[in-house]
Amino acid sequence: MEKQSSIDRKLTPEDINELIRSHQENGDDAAQARLAEHYKKLIESLAYRYSKGQSHHEDLVQVGMVGLLGAIKRFDVSFDRRFEAFLVPTVVGEIKRYLRDKTWSVHVPRRIKEIGPKIKNANDELTNRLERSPKISEIADHLQVSEEDVLEAMEMGQSYNALSVDHSIEADKDGSTVTLLDVMGQSDDNYDLSEKRLILEKVIPILSDREREIIQFTFMEGLSQKETGERIGLSQMHVSRLQRTAINKLRQAVSEKE
Repeated sequence: MEKQSSIDRKLTPEDINELIRSHQENGDDAAQARLAEHYKKLIESLAYRYSKGQSHHEDLVQVGMVGLLGAIKRFDVSFDRRFEAFLVPTVVGEIKRYLRDKTWSVHVPRRIKEIGPKIKNANDELTNRLERSPKISEIADHLQVSEEDVLEAMEMGQSYNALSVDHSIEADKDGSTVTLLDVMGQSDDNYDLSEKRLILEKVIPILSDREREIIQFTFMEGLSQKETGERIGLSQMHVSRLQRTAINKLRQAVSEKE
């Protein structure tokens, strides 16, 4: 009876951290199972946000559970933040990746598929040559294709390399958050937000692989700069510098599009 009551008791943040620590340090499967049961309804709710109750709902729940188990393994209990703040973007990231991979269309025109992989190389080469991020027109000239084809290839790339531009990350130790749209700055009441989001998503492929990876981890998956550095083998200072560079590139590219 005492065991049953402990299972039914609502977990406090301290309980959750202790269970996570127990699993990480001792491989406590019972602690992991307790956490999985505790967050089951949250995972189902997040899955429903993307499935709308359709036939693939259970698949998304399973994907979400995988994200939960990964979050339990990676969460740093020494951080002064609740586990849920790390869990939710982690699970959402897993679900989005699953949907992205599952729905990547084979109906992309061949010429666009062929241009896609060349854009990154063209961007790197032109950046080194020009010592700045190239414009869409310069990439098009370099590849000897139209600007429309370059933009279409970038858009198609978002089908499997999407980034959540309105996902928030911690901006400071006080818990303030900022989104990728926010850091673009200069909010204009006369400028439609959806149009701005569309432009931003088009220019994201202008980033190098490393820059995009850092933006992906910090904005989409909700990792801190320290966690991102540990994930990709860089110091927090290096991650911070690359993140600033990436954001400046995006600002410049967006301003050119506006």
